[in-house]
Amino acid sequence: MADETTKPTAPEAPAETPAAPAPAVSTEAPAPAPRRSSGPRPGGRPGGRPGGRPGGPGGREGGGPRKFFRRKKVCKFCTDKIDSINYKDVRLLAQFVAESGKIIPRRLTGVCTPHQRRLSEAIKQARNIALLPFSAKR
Repeated sequence: MADETTKPTAPEAPAETPAAPAPAVSTEAPAPAPRRSSGPRPGGRPGGRPGGRPGGPGGREGGGPRKFFRRKKVCKFCTDKIDSINYKDVRLLAQFVAESGKIIPRRLTGVCTPHQRRLSEAIKQARNIALLPFSAKR
């Protein structure tokens, strides 16, 4: 009985119960969630315009040029050979006034500079005699 005093006996560990089989672990990584950031967009330029992306001009992966081509705008008055812009021609003038009542700039309409000056004067005259509205209708 000398053995009992020298070493304290540890209580027996309960027998292990058989564990349930582990669930199958997928080796595929989960799909990444789409990123939303308020910082600069990829492409190197603010606003996300293509230009700094790999693949050549236009930011296309194929390396080719862009397929989109913007036609040069041509002055309507020069092509139709209209010399004088009459303030009484409301139909013509209304094409160059936005719904809000603003005169549409020449970079959007394609009108040349001398005709744009005459056009804006005719629109202002038509507004003064109430042929065109100054602002949008509410």
